[in-house]
Amino acid sequence: MRIVFMGTPDFSVPVLDALVAKGHEIVAVYCQPPRPAGRGKKDRPTPVHARAEALGLEVRHPVSLKGAGEQAAFAALGAEVAVVVAYGLILPQPVLDAPAHGCLNIHASLLPRWRGAAPIHRAIMAGDAETGICIMQMEAGLDTGPVLLREATPIGRNETTGELHDRLSRIGARLIVEALDQIGDLVPVPQPDEGVTYAAKIDKAEARVDWSRPAAEIDRQIRGLAPFPGAWCEIAGQRVKLLASRLAKEQGPAGRVLDTMLTVGCGEGSVQVLRLQRAGKGPQDASSFLRGMPVPAGTQL
Repeated sequence: MRIVFMGTPDFSVPVLDALVAKGHEIVAVYCQPPRPAGRGKKDRPTPVHARAEALGLEVRHPVSLKGAGEQAAFAALGAEVAVVVAYGLILPQPVLDAPAHGCLNIHASLLPRWRGAAPIHRAIMAGDAETGICIMQMEAGLDTGPVLLREATPIGRNETTGELHDRLSRIGARLIVEALDQIGDLVPVPQPDEGVTYAAKIDKAEARVDWSRPAAEIDRQIRGLAPFPGAWCEIAGQRVKLLASRLAKEQGPAGRVLDTMLTVGCGEGSVQVLRLQRAGKGPQDASSFLRGMPVPAGTQL
């Protein structure tokens, strides 16, 4: 098929690779523009931009699709379908209507639960037992379109957003290929009115750990915000990100380190911190971290 691909971050790259591997003709790749990054603040292309150029594909990165000129340029591609995954721009109705089969979105939740910007983070932070991928026919509303295909997957007890992100990306890549193979035969299923929730964008203010909360909530916060933006607390006056954890059986005062393995008391129960990152350093497992920065039992976080 003649496909316009629209995506921006790492999550979208396996989908682009899968479409190319299947033999589809990618007539153009749309992504967000390069933006300043790194110490030198030089413009850096997005992961999709870099991958598309490596594949020899045409890349477009308009700042908006609202103008008649951009909409005409999109329609002139003559695409049969657009595949959209974490693109980052609202698609106006003329863009949605331009491809013969419309625009298909790969969404990382079991719609209508977790419509919006951060469905993977929110599913873990809410303690959901499962999540999944939906292939959705796009319409003007926010993730409101009918679903063509869906696949559920359990969320691991100790799984982080980063780990789940990578799994869902692979599932999405496989599922969109299946959807395109059946494009004329799939029956769109309207989303039910019941069970709608919204996955608001993660605010950095959510990242500081309040050890007076129950251990189950803190564990979900740590795993749900890993690797970005990273839940954090202060240890000996230094801000440290907590990137992996699990529930523990020890009991003790909230914020108190209870043993030599970074088990920390909470308002109810305790958590063991498994992976950490100091400012200016790379992520480390707890044993490596403790060799460089000892945190003895009894330390108050």
